[in-house]
Amino acid sequence: MSVARIATRYAKSLLDLAVERGSLENVHADMAVLSAALKHRELALMMRSPIILSDKKIAIVDAIFKGRVSDLTMAYLHLLINKGREPFTPEIATEFGVQYNRYKKITVVKVFSATEMPTDVLDSIKSKIKSSSIAQENLQIETVIDPKLLGGFVLEFDNKRYDASVLHKLDQLKSEFSKNLYIKEF
Repeated sequence: MSVARIATRYAKSLLDLAVERGSLENVHADMAVLSAALKHRELALMMRSPIILSDKKIAIVDAIFKGRVSDLTMAYLHLLINKGREPFTPEIATEFGVQYNRYKKITVVKVFSATEMPTDVLDSIKSKIKSSSIAQENLQIETVIDPKLLGGFVLEFDNKRYDASVLHKLDQLKSEFSKNLYIKEF
């Protein structure tokens, strides 16, 4: 079974269980804590290791997360380890975030710009996106500063990309000039 399919199934089951138990917000926060912790190389390698026994992994997970995450999330981590799915924990946590946003009807838009954008420009972008039919009910904007863009901005959401950056325009010009349309052949 593919990693994406495993992540989707396990994230969906956790989402359904959290909704059923009324602890969706707690589990969502727990998944953010788990994702941040799994960025540490040692923990990620331990979770992926086929050599470390599941009992040892459970003891390590308990030592790290007990008291920091909800009982439901702890039970879920134990289930993942007992089923041998703990190597996919980062992907499951990421997919849980995607499914949480879908459930809550949240569209996350990433705005990349060369410098920090003024709030009135961000508000304008937000209102244009909301007025179109591309966004869901709730809109969440995340800003990322990328000096390589030189100017303008790039929007990313729902696996789509709108590039209005100076870098993109320069690349287009470079491409046009490389075609050499103005050389007359005799």
